[in-house]
Amino acid sequence: MIYLYLDRNTIKLLYLKKTLLGQQETSFNEKTYETDLLKDGHVINIDLLASAIKEVTTLSAGSSSDNQVFLILPQEAFYFFRAEVPGDIAPSALTSFIKDKARSIFPLDPDLCLTGSFIQEANEQKVVSFFGLSKEVFNEYQQVLSLIDLKISSVISETLALFKLFEKTLRREKREIILYGSFENNRLSGYLFDTFGLLEEKRLILEIKEEDKLEKVLKEEVENMAENKIRLNRIILSGEASEKIRQDTFTKAVGAWTNPLKRIIPNFYDEYLKMLVVEGKKSFPILRFDVCFGAFIFHLENPDFSLLKEAAKISLRKPLFLPKLTLPKKPVLLFLGSFILSFLIFVIISNIKFNLKLPLIKKPEPTAIPTHTPIPTSSFKKEELKIKVLNGSGIAGKATDVKNILKDKGYGEIITDNADSFDYVKTEVQIKKFYSQAVSMLKTDLKDYLTDFKESALDASSTADLILIVGRDFK
Repeated sequence: MIYLYLDRNTIKLLYLKKTLLGQQETSFNEKTYETDLLKDGHVINIDLLASAIKEVTTLSAGSSSDNQVFLILPQEAFYFFRAEVPGDIAPSALTSFIKDKARSIFPLDPDLCLTGSFIQEANEQKVVSFFGLSKEVFNEYQQVLSLIDLKISSVISETLALFKLFEKTLRREKREIILYGSFENNRLSGYLFDTFGLLEEKRLILEIKEEDKLEKVLKEEVENMAENKIRLNRIILSGEASEKIRQDTFTKAVGAWTNPLKRIIPNFYDEYLKMLVVEGKKSFPILRFDVCFGAFIFHLENPDFSLLKEAAKISLRKPLFLPKLTLPKKPVLLFLGSFILSFLIFVIISNIKFNLKLPLIKKPEPTAIPTHTPIPTSSFKKEELKIKVLNGSGIAGKATDVKNILKDKGYGEIITDNADSFDYVKTEVQIKKFYSQAVSMLKTDLKDYLTDFKESALDASSTADLILIVGRDFK
């Protein structure tokens, strides 16, 4: 399968070929052109785009032997809306509900589009994200690929592919607002998402001047969003320029919890990454081909999703002619006769009354069943906790030592810093109310290092879920 991403002047290609062991032989290539290939999601010149794609596929080993393309297009190529699904709506009425919404929102009749919906449920709420691709626009891309003997097997928006890259990190009990941004060539571009998917379809673009730092520009953007009543909970950074970003210092500078994509993938999507076999045992450049990798995950987890189903329905709207069946008369008459006779015998037998006296069986006395109080289980995993370890002991490097201990115990996102002072005699834990069960986890995991710790509540607005202040009692 060829995962092909097209943007304004950039083409990214990921070619995967399944091996006998279930892994995927992997090759990839990308190229940025000085001339624009797309404008507002439309093809500018069919021959030019076909030639550019041909060049990229030729340079990718093995891709020329496959003609099936999973096409990933920029969000601006699609019509889009999202809506909350009423709780009382019947499943059979859901399609009509979505189509009626689309007719009232889309500037184009949805019947003139290839459409697909993506439904997310969280906290007893259900939200549908609906995508529509004009058949006219789809035909442009189909014509481009047919010129170089390629066939579109599926098509999705880049935002669906990007959402798949952090969907597993979401907490269903809480609505988060997340900025996913790719940082390359002094430019950050991305989209706003929430727990249910794409929040705003307009792409956010921030130009980073040479004299400025990304942290400064992002902090200003976070503050601007706050003024517009958008409270950003998390920033996810991708792109090659994000490789050297330190999570702890970056989070502190921006004022919003920051997840580099390079840390999310090994913790949450390692099983997919291990499927990719790169020639020469090199590591797959996830930060360059994030959108293609996200499309690969989407394809595996949502095999039935495709905007092309609408095209298939249209081609199947033809009258069906069934061949006439002729059955021999004699066997049919014999079958009907035997059926009627059997039915009459059954009716007669069922009306006969049998006066059989059965011995009374005394019902056993019900016995009380002992009840067991269910043991509460946590609704979150260790690796989902956002932990901040602060050194209050005055011992250099102590916070890093504790971080490594927690990492070995299976905890995920951890940043370190110094506490407000180095006079902490006893270790303290500040924790949000929802994650209070994590206290017992910590006591078990740190029993070899301290006997007890002071516990207090953490404000819900804190970027961390748990703050561990290391005191002098920590061995």
